[in-house]
Amino acid sequence: MKALDVRKLGRVPYREALDLQRALVEQRRAGEIGDVLLLLEHPHVITLGSRSDTARSNVLATPERLEELGVELCETGRGGDVTYHGPGQLVGYPILNLKPDRADVYQYVRNLEEVMAQACAGFGVAAGRIEGLTGTWVGNSKIGAIGVRISRWISSHGFAFNVNTGLEYFNLIIPCGIRDHGVTSLARELGRDVPMPDVEEAIVEAFRRVIQRSSEI
Repeated sequence: MKALDVRKLGRVPYREALDLQRALVEQRRAGEIGDVLLLLEHPHVITLGSRSDTARSNVLATPERLEELGVELCETGRGGDVTYHGPGQLVGYPILNLKPDRADVYQYVRNLEEVMAQACAGFGVAAGRIEGLTGTWVGNSKIGAIGVRISRWISSHGFAFNVNTGLEYFNLIIPCGIRDHGVTSLARELGRDVPMPDVEEAIVEAFRRVIQRSSEI
C-alpha cells in the first residue's frame, strides 16, 4: 500500500486552505511529496464551484445577511455547485497522483462517496448513493458532499462530511443546486454529538481501504 501522509489541521480559514492545497499540488506533481490527505474544519463559508454564475444563483441569503451571520462567500476552482462549510463539518482534501492506476475521475468520485458511506457504517448509520446524484446520502438527505479538481491527474479539493454541523446554515443556499433533497449529519442521525477525532479515524481507515487499495487491484 502506498504511504499516505495524513495531516489533521483543526480549523483553517478557507482561503488559507486553498493556498495550502495549491502549494501541495505543485509539490506532488514535482514528486517532492507523496500522497497527502488534509483533514480540517472551516469557519462559516459558502463556496461556489466552477459554474460560479449558476452557483451564485443558488445562494438564497443576501450579502447583508451573510455578513450579519459571519459567513464568507468564496469562489473556488473545484467542480460542483454551491455548498456550505463550517464548524462541526469534517472536510477532506486528498492531494493524490491518480496516475497511472487511478486515472478515472468517475471512479475516484464514487470512491470518495464510498469512504464516507463506510465511515457512517462504523457509527451504525446506513448511507449510500442516489443514482444520478453526487455525494453520500442517508435516505434522501445528503450527509457528505463532493467537489473535486483534477489537474494533470493531481487531485485537490475533495469531500465535506457533516458530523456535528449546524444544518440550519444550509438554509442559506440550495445545496449543490438540488431543491428536492435535504441534508443531515451524523449527530442528527445518532441523536448526539460525535467526537471529531473518532470520525477522523473512521475516515482515514476507510480512505486507506477504498482509495489506496484501489490502486493495487
